[in-house]
Amino acid sequence: MRNIVIPMDIGPKGLNVTKDPKQAIDQMLTLLLGTPCYSSVADPQFGFVFNNMRFEIFNENEGVVYNSSESTSIFEGQEGLYNKKITGSSKNLNTFAAELKDTIMRYEKRLKDVTVSMTYVREERKIYVTVKGVIIETEADYLYTTTLNVWN
Repeated sequence: MRNIVIPMDIGPKGLNVTKDPKQAIDQMLTLLLGTPCYSSVADPQFGFVFNNMRFEIFNENEGVVYNSSESTSIFEGQEGLYNKKITGSSKNLNTFAAELKDTIMRYEKRLKDVTVSMTYVREERKIYVTVKGVIIETEADYLYTTTLNVWN
């Protein structure tokens, strides 16, 4: 199977592709994590909703994003985001890791058995993100790690 390289790159033979499914999935997850929801006209749901909260106040003591407005949601259908914990795993429903897992399962069909963990390290002001799963095509274990910088 051939996978399109992200960001899309047009070469002499058309869109560049890779035969390495891990590389293609890594690139897709990087794009997904870096895109705020509702920023793509073609698919407003594409992206990670955590990015939409980057200008909100980060409550380090509670491990949540502080709601500085009167609204309980950023966008319609996204109620409860201000109650979600930043540190946690996708096994706990009230975490951003569970939100990310749901997003990955919706947009990355090459993975199965996906689990996500997010860990906030206060001293470094970073959130460590780990995605584990199985690549359907090869049945190989999959691991993706990255960090997100805390915005305040």
